[in-house]
Amino acid sequence: MSKKMITVRQVGSPIARKPNQRQTLIGLGLNKMGRTRELEDTPAVRGMIRTVSHLVEVVGE
Repeated sequence: MSKKMITVRQVGSPIARKPNQRQTLIGLGLNKMGRTRELEDTPAVRGMIRTVSHLVEVVGE
C-alpha cells in the first residue's frame, strides 16, 4: 500500500515570526520563499502545517 503524500509550498517569510514558527518551517524542510516539499500525510505533519498555515499552502493532496 502506497503512502499518501501532500505537497506544501512556502508562501510567507519567517522574518519577524515567533521562533517556534521558524523551527516548524525548518522541520517541514522549508526555509526559503517558494520552496516546495512533498511530505507524508500524517497527523504530525498536518499539525505542523496548521501551526504555520499563514506561511504555507498545500498544493496537492
